[in-house]
Formats: sequence, C-alpha cells, structure tokens
Amino acid sequence: MAALAAASTIAVFTALPATAQSSGDDSPNGLSDPGSAFGDNGRRASWHAEVEQTERGYLIGNPDAEAALIEFISYTCGNCATFAREGEGALDLALLAPGHMSVEVRPVIRNGIDLTISMLVQCGSEDGFKDRHRMYLLRQDSWMEKVRNAPQSQQAIWARGDRAARLNAAQALDLDDMLADRGTSKSDINTCLADDEAALTLISNGNADRDDFAVAATPSFALDGELLVDVHNWTGLYPVLAERFRPGNEPD
Repeated sequence: MAALAAASTIAVFTALPATAQSSGDDSPNGLSDPGSAFGDNGRRASWHAEVEQTERGYLIGNPDAEAALIEFISYTCGNCATFAREGEGALDLALLAPGHMSVEVRPVIRNGIDLTISMLVQCGSEDGFKDRHRMYLLRQDSWMEKVRNAPQSQQAIWARGDRAARLNAAQALDLDDMLADRGTSKSDINTCLADDEAALTLISNGNADRDDFAVAATPSFALDGELLVDVHNWTGLYPVLAERFRPGNEPD
C-alpha cells in the first residue's frame, strides 16, 4: 500500500516551469579580481567542508554565518548544472570557507528523474553530500543524453516516479553506477531508491518551498529568507552578493 500511495502522490504533484534563463558567457568570476567585494581577508578556514542535513535540504558552511543563501535546484535543469560549474566553487572559496555565509541546497522535484537523483544525492553521509550533488550536476550532459534518447515507453515509466520507476531509471541511466564508483554499495543504493517515505518527503518539501518562497524557476535563490526576484544564474547572483558583502554594508 505504501508504494501505491507514493506512486499516486508523485503522479499528481504540480510540476514547476522548466528552467530559468540561461547564463551568458560573460559571467564574472570576480573572486580573482583585485577589486572584488569578496576579497581575501587573510584567513584560511574550512567552513565549506561542513555539511548538515536540514528539514528540507543540506546546509553547507557556518550555521551561524552573517548571511544565509538558499539554493533551489533541479537536477534535470541545464541552468542548474551551469550554475554548479560557474558559481558553487567560487562561493566555496570566497564566502563559505571563511564562514561569512552558509548555503542550503534544496531540491526542486519537477519530474521522476529529479526525484530519482535527489534520492541518490541524499544516499550516504552528510559529509559526502557535496560530492554527490556536484557529481550529478557536473555530469548531467552524459546522463541527460540517455534520457532524451530513451524510448517513449521507458520515459513514461520513469515519469511515474514510483519505486520500480526509480530503480529502473537509476539502472538504465547508469546513475547507480556513478554512485557505486564512489564507494556506495549497490545494496545501499537500491535501499535508498526504494524508500517511498523519503520520496514523499522530498515532494512535500518542494511543495512547501513553492508555497513559502514562490519558487517558479530553477535555479532560484533566497538570501536571508527573501527570494531574489529574477536571479537565476551566477551572473545575476554575483552582484547581489557583492553588494551584500560590500565593506560598510553589513547589517547591524
């Protein structure tokens, strides 16, 4: 009955719009520029290596940082993969490592593949979250090509999002092998994918974020609890953070 309930809920949840606008080729790296607002303060810290699971995602960095960014991502979103390449490493270096800001990554479940990968990303230790998260985004081109080339009949199976569909997608797209190559046993992977309660929680959390933040595209960002309107890539996020951390602009 649990599997049937999960399949029913997954089938009827409201999908979000596909993606936001893609980022251009002029994305600033900013971090290596002499005038960058994220200049090195001479300290060397490792807050970027700290990860803890939250109610709706994973928090990276100093939980008591002066600023908190929420990153809403879909693993099937091409612009989310672009942001992972352009922005996540820069944030690690400039703001997370020294403890100025935390980033909470929250998955947006738009389809059955999103659900499958989100469950794989949370399959394992908290410390390994960033590695799993970035692996699936940075290798998105390879597995998304398999999605696009799959027969319509198989894509229809994956769209159901139920337990059998998740296991089928992970095997057919080699998503399970990608995780197994990093040390997770196939038995543990299958156990994670078969967890209907975890699947329903991911969907429920995504719906709650849509209600609380009006998330309508991916990636989207909330800074200090407020959604950043029309900010959907590193090109748009960088100047917002530069202003937030401009000397003399710190909140009281």
